[in-house]
Amino acid sequence: MKQGAVVIFILLITSWFANPLMAQSTTGVQSQPKVAVGIVVENMRPDYIQRYWNKFQSNGFKKLYTQGAVCSNINITQHIQSYASGTATLYTGVNPSIHGIIDKTWYDRLKEKELDCTEDNYYFTVGADTDAGNASPVKLLSNTITDNLKILTLGKSKVFSVAMNRESAIFSAGHSADAAYWFDVESGRMISSSFYVSTFPDWVRIYNSENQPEMYSYRNWTTLLPETSYNESVADDYILEKGYYDKWNTFPHTISKYIKRSEDFRPLKTTPYANLIVKDFTLRLMENEDIGSDNATDFISVVFSSMDYENVSFGPASMEMEDTYLYLDQYIGELISAVEKKYGKNNVLFFLTANTSTSYPVNYLKEEFNLPVDNFMPESAIALLTSYLNIAYGEAKWIEHYTDLQVYLDHDLIEKNKLDLNNMRDVTSNFINQFEGVQVALPAYQLEQGSSANGLLAPLYKSYSKGRSGDFLYVLKEGWQPSYKYKKVNYTDQSHIPLVFYGAKIQPMNINEKYFAVDLVPTLATLLNIPLPDKCQGKAIKELVK
Repeated sequence: MKQGAVVIFILLITSWFANPLMAQSTTGVQSQPKVAVGIVVENMRPDYIQRYWNKFQSNGFKKLYTQGAVCSNINITQHIQSYASGTATLYTGVNPSIHGIIDKTWYDRLKEKELDCTEDNYYFTVGADTDAGNASPVKLLSNTITDNLKILTLGKSKVFSVAMNRESAIFSAGHSADAAYWFDVESGRMISSSFYVSTFPDWVRIYNSENQPEMYSYRNWTTLLPETSYNESVADDYILEKGYYDKWNTFPHTISKYIKRSEDFRPLKTTPYANLIVKDFTLRLMENEDIGSDNATDFISVVFSSMDYENVSFGPASMEMEDTYLYLDQYIGELISAVEKKYGKNNVLFFLTANTSTSYPVNYLKEEFNLPVDNFMPESAIALLTSYLNIAYGEAKWIEHYTDLQVYLDHDLIEKNKLDLNNMRDVTSNFINQFEGVQVALPAYQLEQGSSANGLLAPLYKSYSKGRSGDFLYVLKEGWQPSYKYKKVNYTDQSHIPLVFYGAKIQPMNINEKYFAVDLVPTLATLLNIPLPDKCQGKAIKELVK
């Protein structure tokens, strides 16, 4: 072989091995898309799609479901379903027992108070003079898919998230994001935390100066279509529908009246205007941040809401819910169209999913369908348990704290009285087991032993986190829901969520095999050509990655 040919041969070999992505592309493995866009919807039931299908436009949900890969049997298996723990599970690929976000809040024995899962006073709000940005992902004990992307690319990948709720924004952004933005109900601004952002971008300042939330607050929420066409929902004045402040349940909704009542912008989060703000802010972000400009995949998470905390006041069968999704369909369509126009369809990987599902209200199921469901009263149950313990062990405050589905005993008091902690856990969990609405209660020591149990007990074992969970956890029977005298609970026992992939080299298909929320991360990792997280508990969806 001549000397010149040898040199060329060596250069070709060197180039081949120095560029593994080039080598991969010739062997059939996908190269990375320029941008990954995660669309997450809070409190979304998969059956909303088929229910409202005929009213959706062509470029929103219909585009995703006809041109994407639709996973129709996805479950999020958790003891407590909340947008905080749900988002953490989706983005880490592990269950709450590992990532530690067992709920939006939990009781801390050392500090003797309930802790918020994102509150962190070491950091401060960027973008407003409130405490809403004193937050971080420090309590999230696992890496997210976005963290791994950052680590792999030595920080070159850009990661952003946009949401109404702080927890959804932070846990979808992860620990290493360039920024996480969320809505501050006190100031009406999109804000962040100094954990992510040291200097607030000028484009966000300009956006906030437009005062869109204040503008929307003086607009009534009216239906997108004529009210007579909402045949997929119950009547607007349905008698079992509680409505805003248990009083106003019909269109048009006077948002300014609700805001005046709450003394902040919280009611705006329950309307389609909240999703409009998220969509517009995301598009503004893509215009102003350097996204999709190099070979490192960038990751944008966009979290929409389904009526937020008022979900329980209207329910899945309401006109308000249908109208929310008709507006959302438009906003998602506008987002997809703008992103495809900017980067090209084959350069963007979209996925649509939900961090929680939602249940029908108890009274609706009882009155309309005669189902054997009811409300479980935690306050009454704990009062009876307290009386029992006082009779059995003496007058004392044996129960230190309780939430919807778990109870914390006073360990110091139990030790002081020389009682066996595990025996007390057995006694108290057995007592709660006797209530009609309780399916099962399990003591912490049994959950600490771990289990590969499937079915009814799986959510308990997958969600128990030592040091954060209570001394016993319990599950309500299907359809039963906790109810308090003076506290509203956005509770669901439904675990079925949507999952659709669309865009970069995704072929249209329907996938009926059962998968779980923890399977999203390994699937994304494979599609994005990045390593799977070491502790990932899920598996890649084989129909997509074969």
